[in-house]
Amino acid sequence: MFSDNKKPRPMNEFGGQPNRIEKNTKIKGDITSEADFRIDGKLEGNVTTSGKVVIGKDGYINGKVECVNADIEGRFNGELMVKDLLSLKSSATIEGTVSVAKLAVEPGATFNAACTMGKGATSTAKMQSTKKDEPAKAS
Repeated sequence: MFSDNKKPRPMNEFGGQPNRIEKNTKIKGDITSEADFRIDGKLEGNVTTSGKVVIGKDGYINGKVECVNADIEGRFNGELMVKDLLSLKSSATIEGTVSVAKLAVEPGATFNAACTMGKGATSTAKMQSTKKDEPAKAS
């Protein structure tokens, strides 16, 4: 038995057990949590967490994600706002807009996104949409 001051640390510093959306599970809606999330199924909606989001190899999110860190092996389409590190594995496919402090990309990852990067990138949180097929303007 653990005494009160010797309980095991939770998986993230904010407490709580990690959440999982398993393979062959489809969810439509918005999720808010302080714990980490792992998505191996499909989610259409928004995720807001003060923890980490992991999209597994078979996972897919279509929507908006706000988190501290993210590891992506699967597919993402939408708006991704990561306060610290976004790590894209070789099997990852990203489309949409991304705001991140730090970015790590393995060779083979597909990154088709408008990206704002650096300290304070996510603090300016209002992402501006980009117009496709607009000619470049020179000053």
